[in-house]
Amino acid sequence: MKVKIGITGQDGFVGQHLFNTIGLFPDEFERVSYHIDFFKDVEKLESFVSQCDVIVHLAAMNRHNDPEVLYQTNMGLVKQLIDALKKTGSKAHVLFSSSSQEERDNLYGKSKKEGRELLTHWAAAAGGVFTGLVIPNVFGPFGHPYYNSFIATFSHQLTHEEQPKIEVDGEVKLIYVGELVTIILNEIRSGLGKPLFVIPHTSINKVSAILSLLEGYKEQYFKFGIIPELKTSFEINLFNTFRCYIDIKSHNPVKFVKHTDPRGTFVEIIRLNVGGQVSFSTTVPAITRGNHYHTRKIERFAVIKGKALIQLRRIGTDEVLDFYLDGNEPAYVDMPIWYTHNIKNIGDEELYTNFWINEFYDANDPDTYFEEV
Repeated sequence: MKVKIGITGQDGFVGQHLFNTIGLFPDEFERVSYHIDFFKDVEKLESFVSQCDVIVHLAAMNRHNDPEVLYQTNMGLVKQLIDALKKTGSKAHVLFSSSSQEERDNLYGKSKKEGRELLTHWAAAAGGVFTGLVIPNVFGPFGHPYYNSFIATFSHQLTHEEQPKIEVDGEVKLIYVGELVTIILNEIRSGLGKPLFVIPHTSINKVSAILSLLEGYKEQYFKFGIIPELKTSFEINLFNTFRCYIDIKSHNPVKFVKHTDPRGTFVEIIRLNVGGQVSFSTTVPAITRGNHYHTRKIERFAVIKGKALIQLRRIGTDEVLDFYLDGNEPAYVDMPIWYTHNIKNIGDEELYTNFWINEFYDANDPDTYFEEV
């Protein structure tokens, strides 16, 4: 039997990543549809709750000018969820996203701590299962600048001609959203529940050190297309986060510098401060390759002969981005993570393409998921 999982706050930063990652395990999990309006309609919320074996409660307000509004909103959401759980007689495994700010003297932290305690009491009384996740600072692709993370804010600013400003240069304990999602899924699989589960951070860095890395990504990658040296998994995750704030439409395709003399032409495809694998393909007219996406890999498609249409679509969205490349003006497009992509020969001759990816292909861990653009 598949485990039916519902996510409140499904459209939020962590919610989107969790929802999309659950979709990678169709034989194990089934996603229960959620909409933000469910908390405005008792019957809809109860219907949602009644369908779920697992509920991951992420819906919350993280920032507001009036802390009292933030507190009342978050407590109200928890109480509405508990009412629905009681009304439906649910014994679901409820996972609640609390915060490392629980112990701080602010109303946001208070709303998280008290919300977790209310759900602990519900589980004890109703025979349900509860996991209270105390989560460190989360970063990753598609977070909202000026809201979810200073990394989102800095990355947005650096790719939109703005200058980041450090308010307090302290050390920050961080977890990448993909790492957090893996922990949540493992807790769901265990089915055991933990009233207080303090999730460990996976990195700790000074704000200034992170900004320095991001500024390096801007200088090397954003300006010149150079793949920077990425020494750790944190730096790979930070780089992939940075890349998602580049305006794909205006940035791509990126034309190469073509050097021509009587012998022919020479084009430099990629400059690397990191390893990886380079491949080459020919594609006959009207054939499409790809229609898959990656969740961690960094990839470049470089067209050197023929005419191609490269298409990208972010998973969970409908907008398709079309980029036309011609070998007469060699160019490349880099593939952001969580964007399904393809390449089609739209010319009358063979299409020649160079592919670079930042890690060797591993059949046991390909990080390749097929979905039509």
